[in-house]
Amino acid sequence: MAPKGLRRIVPAHDVPDNTTIDIIAIHGLGTESPRTWEFKKKGRGGVVSWLSDSDMLPAALPEARIFTYDWNANYFKDAPVQTLLGHADTLLKLVSEGRGSQRRPIIFVASCFGGLILAEAFNRAAQEGSDYRHILLSTVGVVFLATPFQGSDAAQQARWQVLVAGIMGEQASDQLIQDLEQKHDFVRQRIQKFTEIANAEAVRLPLYCFFEMKKTEMLRRILSRGWAKKLTERVMKKILVTESSACLHGFHRQGLDATHSGMNKFEGPECPNFKLVKDAIKQFAENAPAVLTRRKNLPGKRHWIVPFGRNKEFVGREKILQDLLERIHPSADKDDCQRTAIEGLGGVGKTQVALEVAFRVSNEHPNCSVFWVPAVDVTSFENAYRAIGQQLKVPGIDEVKADVKALVKTALSRESTGSWLLIIDNADDRKLLLSDTALTDYLPFSRKGSILFTTRNHEVAVKLVGPKSHIISVEEMSRDEAFKLLQKGLKGDQMRDTASTVALLEFLTNLPLAIQQASAYMAEKQISTTQYLGLCKSSDEDMIELLSRDFEDRHRYQSIQNPVAITWLISFRHISDHDPLAADYLRFMCFLAGKDIPQSLLPPAGRLRTVDAIGTLKAYAFISERKEPDTYDIHRLVQISMLRWLAQKGERKEWTAKVLQRLDNVFPDPDHGNREVWMSYLPHTQHVLELRERADDEEAPTDLLSKMGQSFYNLGKYKEAKQMHRQTLQLREKVLGKEHPDTLISMNNLAIVLKSQGQYEEAEQIHRQELQLCEKVLGKEHPDTLISMNNLASVLKSQGKYEEAKQIHRQTLQLREKVLGKEHPGTLE
Repeated sequence: MAPKGLRRIVPAHDVPDNTTIDIIAIHGLGTESPRTWEFKKKGRGGVVSWLSDSDMLPAALPEARIFTYDWNANYFKDAPVQTLLGHADTLLKLVSEGRGSQRRPIIFVASCFGGLILAEAFNRAAQEGSDYRHILLSTVGVVFLATPFQGSDAAQQARWQVLVAGIMGEQASDQLIQDLEQKHDFVRQRIQKFTEIANAEAVRLPLYCFFEMKKTEMLRRILSRGWAKKLTERVMKKILVTESSACLHGFHRQGLDATHSGMNKFEGPECPNFKLVKDAIKQFAENAPAVLTRRKNLPGKRHWIVPFGRNKEFVGREKILQDLLERIHPSADKDDCQRTAIEGLGGVGKTQVALEVAFRVSNEHPNCSVFWVPAVDVTSFENAYRAIGQQLKVPGIDEVKADVKALVKTALSRESTGSWLLIIDNADDRKLLLSDTALTDYLPFSRKGSILFTTRNHEVAVKLVGPKSHIISVEEMSRDEAFKLLQKGLKGDQMRDTASTVALLEFLTNLPLAIQQASAYMAEKQISTTQYLGLCKSSDEDMIELLSRDFEDRHRYQSIQNPVAITWLISFRHISDHDPLAADYLRFMCFLAGKDIPQSLLPPAGRLRTVDAIGTLKAYAFISERKEPDTYDIHRLVQISMLRWLAQKGERKEWTAKVLQRLDNVFPDPDHGNREVWMSYLPHTQHVLELRERADDEEAPTDLLSKMGQSFYNLGKYKEAKQMHRQTLQLREKVLGKEHPDTLISMNNLAIVLKSQGQYEEAEQIHRQELQLCEKVLGKEHPDTLISMNNLASVLKSQGKYEEAKQIHRQTLQLREKVLGKEHPGTLE
């Protein structure tokens, strides 16, 4: 006896269980029983069914067992769409149990909403590890009778209210209508998935879609007042499920001269509509052996070569994942072998995104093989290709002199291999990938294939996949994503201080690898986010030490060290090999303030070479261009890592001097006319001066320190100006001597700043010393001596020492008249 819900239709002549085919009918919306398949024949009493009447379908296919699936089509109270699609699981279970150990071919006939249930059943049967996959592979034909794949009116999207009201009349469920409208895109996605499964090489499901050609009378008396108001006279007669909604692209379609409710009701064996449906079912039955044989003889099975398990700590990135899933599955473009690239800074999570995509593609496209190839070096690439060749059983793959890469390329290029996704991870090394012995020469081409690259290098991405539309950029996580990732590896009490946790994520720039590294350290040492943040901020040395510590991660290559700093060092080595000027620019920029770096600060190298070098750094995401032309930001953690690397190589002091010298050459004498220039240079000059190992470094350009002091003075930042001028004076006294003219200028500048701060006594003292030295070195009548006399008189006046100030001013005037003349501007001032 068949299980409840799957009812055997027994004709007059009983069909034994060892028959050759099963036909399973699924009714539509608006009834709870198989009576929807019945029709009251003219001239004969009683109600009969075209499925059970011995003159109709049983007569056409006497070898078939015929079933109907009962489902409660009126029960939609809590989650209507989920309840509707939930019948798919019950259908699969009952069909599996009803067939027992037999594996007969199956033909499904589904009417209206029953077709949506059937489509979802196939989606679930196709999932990896499903116990019902045999049902999908045993199905040799499907007849859809006015199934609303796109709702009531495909031209206006859903219009589910017209459809449901037209079928159920006054019993129409408002909740079902609202839920269908809200979840229209969800239903569309499930139908799209079903279409992909039906088209898959391993399935190739024979389908016939019948659509209604007569309009349904939308009587006001069966509608609620609310529906009556919505419908106008123009829509009182309507085709409920249009051809465009009822038919799937690429499959057979046929119109029936019937209303929607009459699509599964026939007057008798001679009914033209019945003949059309019967012929489709008979054709499926006749072709069943060929369909099953073809599936059985398909070459090979689906393959899976991915070196990592699924990352259970993966969070976020949903928009990127959806974008990838829409474009990378092989059936997305049937005329080409697709190429897509994921690009982004090292440590931003490209590999983890690709890994999650691999598992999702496997689940959503059960016939698609997935292969993973690391492009770290030639050996890793070739070893991965050899593993692919071994799984595909490529002849000669294990021979000593085999050209492994060429053999696998040829094998994957054959369409008989089936659909596949090839992930090339860490495609960063331009020389390795694109030189004379380029690994890209061994990439396969098949219209059933798709290649996904991960790379840190935008220029490589463009070379590999072409237009920007095929490149997906992965940036730092959002705050919420970063918080969830950190939360995955820590206990609640370690993140108790929310403010510190947020500050830590900001410090780590929401970079996934840095977050994982921090999480691993905190979990191991059992410290809180507050304590870890304190370590990060204690010094750059502590910070770089934390960024350089290795940690266990089963979802990354064991042969490659995990730390963030090491990750970027690999990229820097690639840059050094390919573009030495770009490497020098990165060294240079790591000494500057991280934001708003003018290109004019960089050492000149010719316009084209500079553009190439900047392009290389942008390609690796080490720097980013701002909205203002020719200005850039450098990633803060990259900057810290680079400084540490230069220190380890013993090059930090050398590059500090180079940067200071370049700044000294380009920094103008600050005045109002060039204010925009020196203002843009000021924060960078200040930053590199702060990075000096010693403030009294004799190699520091004192002219630059002096210009810095004057800049701060012009801005009214007297504290910073005094610091710069005092350093300048100390260095010039040490290097040039106390009597050098430049030293005397520094004394004057410092004294002026002291006066501006109201520190008159020290200012007076320095001016007196400066005046004595000027008279000694330059002479009493030298213009600089006269300036010194005037400045001393000015500071005396500020202290109320008017007599002495007047005396010095008078003496200065007499000397200027003598040296410069009475009409000279210096005399008049």
